[in-house]
Amino acid sequence: MPIAPSSEAAARLSRRLALALPAAAVAAPALAQGAALSDAEAARIAAEAYVFGYPLVTMEMTRRVSTNVPDATAQVGRAPMGQFHMSRSYPTAAFRDVTAPNADTLYCTAWLDLGAEPWVVSWPAMPDRYYLMPMLDGWTNVIAAAGSRTTGNQAQTYVIAGPTFRGATPPGIPVIRSPTDLLWILGRVYCTGTPEDYAAVHAIQNRMTLQPLSSYGQAWTPPAGRVDPAIDMRTGVRAQVDRLNGVDYFRMLSALMAANPPAAADASFVARMARLGLVPGRPFDATRAPQAVRRAIDGAPRVGQAAVAGRIRSSETRARQTNNWFVITQTGTYGTDYLNRAYVTAVGLGANHPQDAVYPFTEVDSSGQKLSGANRYRLRFPAGQRPPARGFWSLTMYDSNFFFVDNPLNRYTLSSRNALTSNADGTTDLLIQADAPGSDRQANWLPAPRDGFVLMFRLYWPMSAPAFSVLDGSWYPPQVTRA
Repeated sequence: MPIAPSSEAAARLSRRLALALPAAAVAAPALAQGAALSDAEAARIAAEAYVFGYPLVTMEMTRRVSTNVPDATAQVGRAPMGQFHMSRSYPTAAFRDVTAPNADTLYCTAWLDLGAEPWVVSWPAMPDRYYLMPMLDGWTNVIAAAGSRTTGNQAQTYVIAGPTFRGATPPGIPVIRSPTDLLWILGRVYCTGTPEDYAAVHAIQNRMTLQPLSSYGQAWTPPAGRVDPAIDMRTGVRAQVDRLNGVDYFRMLSALMAANPPAAADASFVARMARLGLVPGRPFDATRAPQAVRRAIDGAPRVGQAAVAGRIRSSETRARQTNNWFVITQTGTYGTDYLNRAYVTAVGLGANHPQDAVYPFTEVDSSGQKLSGANRYRLRFPAGQRPPARGFWSLTMYDSNFFFVDNPLNRYTLSSRNALTSNADGTTDLLIQADAPGSDRQANWLPAPRDGFVLMFRLYWPMSAPAFSVLDGSWYPPQVTRA
C-alpha cells in the first residue's frame, strides 16, 4: 500500500472528512497553521499528536518489514501483501526475529490493502481445536475476532471490505467492514507441538485461502512480492519508529491518514492537530510553519516517547498491587484513550480483546526482587485453581530480552497440555530454576537461565464470572516465591 495518497484516495478522504470532521477543521488553510499558538501550546499539541499517531505509524512500519519479501516462504513471519504466512513449528531458542514468541499456537498472518477492492478469507472446520482469527485496522483496533469463542469451529468465509467499498458481494457471505484500508489478520491455531499435531494443524493451514473479491470462485495465483532494498530489515520496528525525526514522522502520519482516516470520535483532536498544519491526507509542510510550531515538531518525538514510557512505568506500579504481576485488560478497542493505545502498541502490538486473551507477566518475585537464575523459585496454584481459561493457559520463560531460553529439554512453557503432578493436598507447584530438580519433579520444571528472566502467562478465552476470572480481578497468578 503506497504512502502517498492517490487522487482517488484524496477524493475518498474528502467525502469522509465532510461527514466526520467539523467544517472548520476541513476548511482551515495550511497557511493558518500555528496561528495564535504559544510555544507551550504548540509543544503540547505536537506531543499529543505524536502519541495519537504512534499506532498508525508503527503498523505501517511493521507492514513494510513484514511484507518486504518475494514469497511467503522466504522468511519466518513474513509474506508479500495479500498472502498468508503460515508458521509451521514453534520457534526455538535461536529465534530472534520478534520478542515474546509463543510455543502454544501456530500463526496464520496476512497484511491487506483494501483500497482497490475487498478480499475474501476462508478457513476449514476445526472441531475440538481452539483458534482465533482477529483482524486489526490501521489504528490497532480489533474490528473482528472470529474464532472458537465468538463464531464457533465450523468452516467460515468472510468478505473483508474497506471504508469506501459500495459494490456487490457474493450472497450469503458475511461482510466485515474495516474503517481503514490497512488491515492485519493475526490468526492463531492451537497446537500441542507433537509431530502428529503439527501435521494436523498444517492440514488446516493448507486449506486456508485468501484472494481478492474479483477472483473469488476462480483459480488465483498470488503475484510475487516486490522487495524494496531501501527498507531496513535488520533494525527492530519500534527502534525504527522511535528514531524518526518529527518532520518525517508527521509527514508519514498525514499521508497515512488519507487511506486510514481517524474515527469520527477523533474529530475534536483532528481539529486540534490542524492548528499545527497537520491535516489527514494533506502533505505536511513544516517549512511553512511558524518557529513555535517547528520547534514543537522537532521536540515531539522526545516528549511523546517520554509520555509512553511514563505510562509503562505507571502500569508497572499498579501491577505491584496484584501479586507483582503486570496485567493489562484495556486492549483491542481504545476509543479516544490515545495514550493507552500508544502504550499497548509499544509493549504488545497486535493485542487482542481481553475476552480473547490476557498476558500477565512479571520480572520480580514476591519480595519485589528481580528474578534471577541464581535462585530457585516456586509458583503454587491452590487446589482446584489452575489458571481459569477455556481455550488454554501457559506460562512461558523468557530471558531479560523476551526471547526463549535454551535448555536440555527444549522446554519453553508449562501449560494446560502438560501432565503436571500435584501435591497431596491438591496444590500444584511449578518449579522455576536453572538446575534440573530431579526426575521425579521434572514434569513441573520450567528451565530458567543463569541470569535475569521474565515470566509471562497466556490465558486464551479466559473464564468470566461467576468463575474466578482475570478479567474482573478475582483471579491473578500466584506470587513467585523463593523455594
